[in-house]
Amino acid sequence: MRILAAFVLASVAAGAQSPRGIPVMLLDGESGGRYHDWQHVTPALKKMLDETGLFTVTVVTAPATTGELTGFDPHFANYRAVVMNYDAPQERWPAALKSSFETYMTGGGGLVAVHAADNAFAGWSAFNEMVGVGGWRDRREDAGPFWFYRDGKLTSDSSPGSAGSHGRRTPFLVTVRDATHPIMRGLPPMWMHQGDELYARLRGPGKNMTVLATAFSDPANRGSGRDEPQLLALQYGKGRVFHTTMGHDIVALSSVDFVVTLQRGTEWAATGAVTQKVPAGFPTAQTVSYRSDLAALDPDYPNGLDNLDLPVPKR
Repeated sequence: MRILAAFVLASVAAGAQSPRGIPVMLLDGESGGRYHDWQHVTPALKKMLDETGLFTVTVVTAPATTGELTGFDPHFANYRAVVMNYDAPQERWPAALKSSFETYMTGGGGLVAVHAADNAFAGWSAFNEMVGVGGWRDRREDAGPFWFYRDGKLTSDSSPGSAGSHGRRTPFLVTVRDATHPIMRGLPPMWMHQGDELYARLRGPGKNMTVLATAFSDPANRGSGRDEPQLLALQYGKGRVFHTTMGHDIVALSSVDFVVTLQRGTEWAATGAVTQKVPAGFPTAQTVSYRSDLAALDPDYPNGLDNLDLPVPKR
């Protein structure tokens, strides 16, 4: 292996949450399977956002259903950003709800797509334009080309094939591709990310898309052999989108780089600016830095940091 992970505890002081903070919706309620444990991930995401003192976070849980979510109206306009810990099939949202979200985004709303949120709504063209690239749920060449970095440039490939893959959950090296973007300003040019699914072979329209950071998808770990987008910023109308492919589970999102980029990405999606400083405990190109207080929120944390390579636990 070309990387060596040294696990370091990073402490982050929790700020007092302002009652007049930036209003943010944290949307959950469904995933593509038990392997994406949104019920436990949502409290961890909320903790990260709350501790900045910048946001007033409201968790909105979409009702469970196997059909359309008729009658579900989360009032998007009440929020500056929607953080989506949510993965639903194309048919879940009725046309009126999709139209409401499109209006919200084109009018200047913010979206933060976390990990498997880019699996959602494979047939909804506007959503796929918002997130830029996605995987699984039968996405193929009609979803758009594959996107990746080659020779330092963003490249697309329209070859046929299904979208979405990942190997075993191991630490991996992240490389910054746009150090001038507000989300990335002040971060090191490379850093180690805690054991996670490294998403690869994502397809999509790629419109108005800036790749902020990539990671090499190693063929030795069922990878593509390409530098794959991991953090992205997009424009959709007047709206802003921060898309992180990271954060499969609580153990993965306990990585300090995930925490910091989520916090900064949410502020940018909501306001267009980033006021937060980079913490001293940010990982380096040689070491992983993780938050033990967040990792401990996972019921399986006693089994180890990369426990989800084990069979799905019975919960």
